Amino acid sequence: MTAVFDRAADRPLKIGVVSISDRASSGVYVDQGVPALTAWFDAALTSPHVIEARLVPDEGPLIEDVLTELCDEHQCDLIVTTGGTGPSRRDVTPEATLAVATREMPGFGEQMRRIGLEFVPTAILSRQVAVIREIGDIEGQHHAALIINLPGQPKSIRETLEGLKDDTGKSLVPGIFAAVPYCIDLIGGPFVETDETIVKAFRPKSAQKKP
Repeated sequence: MTAVFDRAADRPLKIGVVSISDRASSGVYVDQGVPALTAWFDAALTSPHVIEARLVPDEGPLIEDVLTELCDEHQCDLIVTTGGTGPSRRDVTPEATLAVATREMPGFGEQMRRIGLEFVPTAILSRQVAVIREIGDIEGQHHAALIINLPGQPKSIRETLEGLKDDTGKSLVPGIFAAVPYCIDLIGGPFVETDETIVKAFRPKSAQKKP
């Protein structure tokens, strides 16, 4: 695997944050997903980033539209969703995500369920997926986004991104975000750096940024 640093290394990471909820989008209660994700990224990332936030109901075509908009029009490098990944009829986030995908990234879903199973056996009911969406324009320009479905609760969001640690801070179960910066390198996005006390980004030696 060869990481790409030249095209976008110095620009901010563009993050799309999408909270998916019928009741929050209709005003029945206040959405917690967007604030939780925004706060986490602001704390965990030490490199520049900008966030585009959306709140949509559990409607497949609407979710597809917003994911497409964030990738194709806003050129987001990373898009994270929260909500709509269970087995109920209204939970259609994974299907909408797969519908806009170029390639699947199954390891993310596997690790998210592994983390959840440390707490509850019903974590196996989660259907979270992660994908790459790639586009190209008429001038041959290329853009790609990593899209990840996250859990719906703020506590679960944090645990999924950071992983589980013991009382000394030693990692017990790695969080998924440790792999995200290198994935973004590989699809041509900017170089992402993190606060290692929250989550340490892993890159092979060949992909370390030169001083």
